Amino acid sequence: MGWENYIVSDKDILLGKPVIKGTRISIELILELFSQGWTEKMVFESYPQLKQEHLNAVFSYLKDCIEHELFFPLSNSA
Repeated sequence: MGWENYIVSDKDILLGKPVIKGTRISIELILELFSQGWTEKMVFESYPQLKQEHLNAVFSYLKDCIEHELFFPLSNSA
């Protein structure tokens, strides 16, 4: 999955946050929706411009960020 074809960052759009190309839908928003229990069906109904490949790109992007250590380290205490 070449997420680079679907996700862009432009300082003039949402202060440079990564978004779905051609939209103002941020990766952060999509992840927030899923963390709140939204299903793919709910996302697609609320954002009909999104397609399955966009969601696949979000998770591919997130995987690459973690793989390249672009995340906030967690403390060892729980």
